[in-house]
Amino acid sequence: MILKSKLIFIFTFWVVSLTAQNGNFSAFKTGEELTYRVFYSSPIIDATAGEAKLVIKKDSLFIPYKNSKEEVLHITGSGSSKGLFDFFYTVRDTFETYVNRKTLLPYRFIRATHEGNFKRHDRVWFNRDSLTAETSRKIISIPADVHDMISAIYYMRLLNIDNYADKDSMYIINFYLDDSVYYSAVKFLGRDTVKTSLGYIPSIKIAPMMATGEVFAKKYPMFVWVTDDKNHIPVLVSSEVIVGSVKMELIKYKNLKNTLVKISGKRRRKN
Repeated sequence: MILKSKLIFIFTFWVVSLTAQNGNFSAFKTGEELTYRVFYSSPIIDATAGEAKLVIKKDSLFIPYKNSKEEVLHITGSGSSKGLFDFFYTVRDTFETYVNRKTLLPYRFIRATHEGNFKRHDRVWFNRDSLTAETSRKIISIPADVHDMISAIYYMRLLNIDNYADKDSMYIINFYLDDSVYYSAVKFLGRDTVKTSLGYIPSIKIAPMMATGEVFAKKYPMFVWVTDDKNHIPVLVSSEVIVGSVKMELIKYKNLKNTLVKISGKRRRKN
């Protein structure tokens, strides 16, 4: 339960002003890899709970409603439990999205979830002409700008921060999950500098709205720090859950589009 996929991956809904052409995005490139360590804290335990990774690759995909093959970005998000947590609650999650190289809107979304005794496999086709999403279970209507949980992360990394510089400004994005369309409202809380294992990193602090219930007790239980540079990478996530708290921290990166900005010591940023 602690490493529910909705906690691991729906953690950074910061939105975008999209200006890419022919896959030449300003914030990332193919070959980029981001690795995160997940920590869990409670009154009785404080330990590493798992690891998550996001990877971008070039690929091609046959798109049925177009009856043609297209060059796409293939983005994979994976998460697994570690150590003692793996013994008590095994997590092996993989999420894949195949997105248009110009718009980042997904054509195909694949989910393979194994969390404790729960297992689920989804294969979703997004038809951008008929505005429908189809699985083996059903077909539903979708908005023209709907994303899946992985494509939304990368779409939002193209955000023009200056458009949302005011504290408490908000943006809303649509995303597909579990045969339904949801939205997340994202609050922008200003600028800060956070200490991580990689050093002191100037960041933008945001709070994405989460679904309350099994994992979260509040609508805005989570804070996310995104690099205040051209990469817009989530470097730190801190969240309360029903029991205890979870923190996720960037520990490794590879093939960034832009140099990751760091500073020698912590200097609090002013809006």
